Amino acid sequence: MELIDFNEFCKVDMRVGEVVRSEPFVEAIKPAIKLWIQFGDGIGLKQSSAQITENYSVQNLIGKKVVAVVNLKPRKIASFMSEVLVLGALSSNGITLLETEHDVKLGERIH
Repeated sequence: MELIDFNEFCKVDMRVGEVVRSEPFVEAIKPAIKLWIQFGDGIGLKQSSAQITENYSVQNLIGKKVVAVVNLKPRKIASFMSEVLVLGALSSNGITLLETEHDVKLGERIH
């Protein structure tokens, strides 16, 4: 594991967003879901591809508050442009999304 200093870490912009739309990503090589996430004023609506089909369906993602890295360069996956990286942890049955425990304003930065 490579260690980074605090200034490098501060360059990673992680924010709270709310999933407002989701669809199966049928064109993806690995099973995935397309997400549209609202980050509020300043950042707005961003889209992401997430390989989270083991624990989530398109129906149960709507309204979920998630944590995402919002300052990565966009990445084209099949025909879809993924603009943010939704964060999760690998559990014994797939990825579990990082969520906030209490109500947090959309776009709030993770510290």
